[in-house]
Amino acid sequence: MKSLCASVFLIPCLVAPASAATIFPLDRATILAGSPFDVKVEFDGLVKAGDAKVTIDGKPADSVLGKPLAFIEKEDGTEASALLARAVTLGAPGRHTITATAGSDTKTVTWEVYATPAKAEARNVIFFLGDGLSVAHRTAARLMSRGMTEGKADGRLAMDDLDHMAFIGTSSTGSIATDSANTMSAYMTGHKTAVNALGVYVDRTKDSMDDPRVETMAEAVRRTTKKAVGVVVTSELEDATPAAVFAHTRKRAEKAAIADMIMALKPDVLLGGGSAYFLPQAVPGSKRKDDKDLIQDARAAGYTVATTSTELKAAGPGPLLGLFHTGNMDVALDRMQLKKGTVAKFPDQPGLVDMTQAALDRLSQNKDGFFLMVEASSIDKMSHPLDWERAVFDTIEFDQAIGLARKFQAEHPDTLIVVTGDHTHGVSIVGTIDDDKPGPDMREKVGTYAAAGFPNYTHTNGSPYPDRVDVSRRLALFATNYPDYYETFRPKMDGPFVPAIQNENKQYVANEAYKTVPGAVFREGNIPRDEDTAVHAVDDVVLQAAGPGAGEFKGYMEESDVFRVLADAMALAPAAK
Repeated sequence: MKSLCASVFLIPCLVAPASAATIFPLDRATILAGSPFDVKVEFDGLVKAGDAKVTIDGKPADSVLGKPLAFIEKEDGTEASALLARAVTLGAPGRHTITATAGSDTKTVTWEVYATPAKAEARNVIFFLGDGLSVAHRTAARLMSRGMTEGKADGRLAMDDLDHMAFIGTSSTGSIATDSANTMSAYMTGHKTAVNALGVYVDRTKDSMDDPRVETMAEAVRRTTKKAVGVVVTSELEDATPAAVFAHTRKRAEKAAIADMIMALKPDVLLGGGSAYFLPQAVPGSKRKDDKDLIQDARAAGYTVATTSTELKAAGPGPLLGLFHTGNMDVALDRMQLKKGTVAKFPDQPGLVDMTQAALDRLSQNKDGFFLMVEASSIDKMSHPLDWERAVFDTIEFDQAIGLARKFQAEHPDTLIVVTGDHTHGVSIVGTIDDDKPGPDMREKVGTYAAAGFPNYTHTNGSPYPDRVDVSRRLALFATNYPDYYETFRPKMDGPFVPAIQNENKQYVANEAYKTVPGAVFREGNIPRDEDTAVHAVDDVVLQAAGPGAGEFKGYMEESDVFRVLADAMALAPAAK
């Protein structure tokens, strides 16, 4: 793989050599051979066109890239110049040095361009993403769904038996902390980026759509193979994680534009929520500000469109678009047991397992194989508001979908399965909460060490889901970060937890709706008062994998390294070519 070393142009009268301008892709970028990407150099001030030079391994960049870097004398909103080339490629693998000069000042960075094996190891790749999946979620799912006797688990999760493992670093290019956009973007492009960004490096311009682009997984698979592409999520299809498979924008909130980008690539299977961004503005419930009707466009392109579980089961052959909610789909606990949230409005939503099965049935018809991304979106969405039972139920559902894929893999051994999270949450299991302990003080009912004993969830129908979550001795999960809120020490049976609400000063304060719950304790927050829920943790996530190519996952890896393993497994840049 060729490595590009990006050099920065410096302006002697304005900037010291150590504070050179920025080059995208950033230093130490890894780039798939033949993959299109944008090159940009941002100067710290105004420079003359003739003073700016870029070389790659000592050769003029124009000759290496095959096209000129356009000179921008003054970027919009800045007093600074830039150089830009769109959709360039580097075909020869290797490590390369790029030097940028402006007058007497220079800066050098390196990129590594890599090829892949000539022949694919994996015909199919199933990438499972538990949004916010932390070790505590997995442990809680095992305890709640399988039980424990005398210190040994009474059963294993499907993900427990994936035989290759790595720790994955999740930090963004701008901070150690991260969000779901840039983390999944790193998995799906091989390039790290900034918080809120998808498929781009974040530059200084105001336009959220003009940042330097890198190729996404869906684009790479479409460009280099004839494999089918599918995405299954329980969030909006335009949410950060699914969007990262397709989209290019620095603002993950640009959901209408993201929906356009998704459908422009025409994936074979799309299942999830988010129909509000597929409907023209005149339709009630639409969140678009134009008259585009992506559902009608999909039908015209040959898609079967399903809006309920019943319609999903009856869907015929061909490309499939399932939109089962205007927003995020309801979580497993509400769909299966409590019937809270918006279940009354959307009573026939499929679950993650049924959607995964539908996707596998459809995608496996492609003789060249497929790439499928499956996300359990609401492990994260319920961990933010400290709603642990809902988060754990969704983790159990996630594991059930993994079990389904493992059965598929047993019949199709040329399938690589990868299971990971995009970031963690600051959540830990500290023991149990035992209602039968005497006294009204719920804090004193928290059992630690030997007093914890074991939870008493029951499974009378053989389901991996407990019969109920409000048992008398249940898991004690707590967060390490939180806004002001009232800790009730109980499952939230009346609907998803809303720990904090905004006051007249635009600060988030404890939601007094929970103040009168017997035994509730006020907890003063330890994060800024403009945060309404718990935030992501910086801890490494665990990745596990099984199947052809899984042996490349080991030790510590960056999320951007994971893309390279997937590219190797599918031979997206065959060295022989």
